[in-house]
Amino acid sequence: MDISYLKSRNLILFEAISGSRSFGLATENSDTDIKGVYHLPKEDFFGLNYIPQISNETNDITYYEIARLVELLQKNNPNILEILASPEDCIQHKNSLMDLLKPEDFLSKLCKDTFAGYAISQIKKAKGLNKKILNPIEKERKSILDFCYILENNGSVPLKKWLQEFPSSGGVSAGRGGLLQEKCGLVNIDNTKGMFAVFYNESGDLGYKGIIQNEEANQVSLSSIPKGEKSVAFMFCNLDAYSTYCKDYREYWKWVSERNDDRYNVNQNHGQNYDSKNMMHTIRLLQSCEQIFKTNSLNILVENRDELLDIKAGNWSYEAVMGKAETLIKSIEHYHSISKLQETPNLEKTTKILVEIRNSLYNI
Repeated sequence: MDISYLKSRNLILFEAISGSRSFGLATENSDTDIKGVYHLPKEDFFGLNYIPQISNETNDITYYEIARLVELLQKNNPNILEILASPEDCIQHKNSLMDLLKPEDFLSKLCKDTFAGYAISQIKKAKGLNKKILNPIEKERKSILDFCYILENNGSVPLKKWLQEFPSSGGVSAGRGGLLQEKCGLVNIDNTKGMFAVFYNESGDLGYKGIIQNEEANQVSLSSIPKGEKSVAFMFCNLDAYSTYCKDYREYWKWVSERNDDRYNVNQNHGQNYDSKNMMHTIRLLQSCEQIFKTNSLNILVENRDELLDIKAGNWSYEAVMGKAETLIKSIEHYHSISKLQETPNLEKTTKILVEIRNSLYNI
């Protein structure tokens, strides 16, 4: 079953232009998105072939079965509530039964979680993107050795530097390249975290395991040290910092591999270090949420087109966009606290409306 089948069987109940064109934010390069509602043939609905949603390959045209639509309306899903609020000039087809689905029966205080909650998640995502752009991580992965330090002269020296520059003394002979980490042995220092005594065995006959056994190691190695051996230094290993680095490294290079390079390059060109298109829609979503609690209604046609397109163009600084978002969130909190909207949609009432629509469609 596909969209052409729905149309050939006259199963479409509603169809409207959606997205930027319905919001009043379209530009000459904007795509035309379509959202719609359909009902299944009686034999499919009562049989074993229930299909809740049908989309084209690019997902810019999506139709929802009437029961799925009502289910999502009851949950105050922003995308679905926006279908009911489609401007008249965007509606391409509408069965009169759709008039039974009134926005006021569904709008509720749940919108704070669905509209603002989603927007806040996008703000967190934008902050993460900002951090990644401003703090790129080198492709060559650091090892735990880069997080080890030798205590020296009331301070510390990076382990790698200390190994390379170690002077020959105290019976320990450093080669032309300094000491080798593979010939070191470590033991824990009691009652400390991340502190070790460092021993060195030039000949390698004492079986020391080295500071790490390989570059991918996530822990330093401990060795058995014969009695009488003297430590050559004390070392601190910052395992917490290493764990944080490993997490950031994975996330950064996963983002690099999955990012949309065309969109990323656009954002790089305007130099504001955030996804400007996504943040424009995040601000729009917050404004919609504020409007719901101020007016008990939803009008998706924006009143500040120029301002929103200015954000999309990257003409706002990251700090200015975040500041506007935070102001809107505070406003939403205020109006939500005094709103007279129902706490949640009346499930019994709205389900009866669905049944009424279904009975009419199937002549029951």
